[in-house]
Amino acid sequence: MRTGLYPGTFDPVTLGHVDIVRRAAKLVDRLVIGVAINRDKGPLFDLETRVAMIEAECAPIARESGTIIEVRPFENLLMHFAREVDATIIIRGLRAVSDFEYEFQMVGMNRALDDEIEMVFLMAEATHQAIASKLVKEIARMGGDVSSFVSPAIEKALKARFGRI
Repeated sequence: MRTGLYPGTFDPVTLGHVDIVRRAAKLVDRLVIGVAINRDKGPLFDLETRVAMIEAECAPIARESGTIIEVRPFENLLMHFAREVDATIIIRGLRAVSDFEYEFQMVGMNRALDDEIEMVFLMAEATHQAIASKLVKEIARMGGDVSSFVSPAIEKALKARFGRI
């Protein structure tokens, strides 16, 4: 069974994230979505909420694709977590050249930690390339329309979080 790991903070999960999950599900038999506990980023949504959101968003993909999709929080090094879940590949989404530069550095460091795990980069669909969780949160915070960037359920959660419902 080929296991892939798609890590991120998913704060909140966007249509871009879901697009990457949908396409990654075609590459693996089992996809672990690792929700990072990154206290330095000061997430808008707590860990349990982020896990529940991505589980709900990805359940239809698991049903449609037949891929086993698990959502698990993690706080250790990515490569250690990858070994823990028996991942043979780590999937990362790319939106722009600036993402590539950061990811290129990370590949070098991760290969030094474990050269048996491959990194696979998927370009976000053109309609989702500009979507970034940070920007989605800012737009929602200012009362803007985020319906083009997130599902209706996530839009509702953002509005509730910012007291706009």
